[in-house]
Amino acid sequence: AFGYADCPPHPMWLEPDEWHGNAEAGQLQLLSAHPAHRLHSQLNHTALRERYAVAGREPVTIHPQDARARGIADGDLVRVWNARGQVLAGAVVTEGIRPGVICLHEGAWPDLDPRVGICKNGAVNVLTKDIPTSRLGNGCAGNTALAWLEKYTGPTLPLTAFDPPANA
Repeated sequence: AFGYADCPPHPMWLEPDEWHGNAEAGQLQLLSAHPAHRLHSQLNHTALRERYAVAGREPVTIHPQDARARGIADGDLVRVWNARGQVLAGAVVTEGIRPGVICLHEGAWPDLDPRVGICKNGAVNVLTKDIPTSRLGNGCAGNTALAWLEKYTGPTLPLTAFDPPANA
C-alpha cells in the first residue's frame, strides 16, 4: 500500500466528484466514450465524419425521456454546458442510453468561437475535468462530468475546425 487516499490497497467504492448522487436538478451524467469511427482525434476531418455527424456536429446521445423534457428531437442542434465550458452537438435520441445520461464521444477537434465562448465542434474536453485517475495511476479520468443540455437557439455559428490557418 502506498498510503494514497485516492488509491486504497484493495478495491472499494470511491465517490466521484461529479455523478448522479450529487447532480443538481436537470443535470445529466456526461460520458466521454471512445468514438467508433476514428482514433481519438485522428480522422475527425475526413469523409468518415459524414457517417456520424449530426447537424454537422459531433453527435450527443440522449434518452427519449430526457429529450422530451427538453423539447429536443433527433437531429436537433443542442448546447451542452457546465461551469467549465459549453459545446454544440447534434442530438441522437435513442433508447440505447439510460435516462439521466448523455454521451459525447472524445476526439472532436476544438473549434472555439470567441464571440460567444462555445466550442462549435463538440469537443467534450471543454466540459470534463482535467484530473488524473489517482495519485498512483495518473491516467486520464473520463466519465467524470455533469452537464446540462438544451436545444440550441443562438446565432448560426459556422464550423471552422477543419479550415486551414489563414497564413497556410
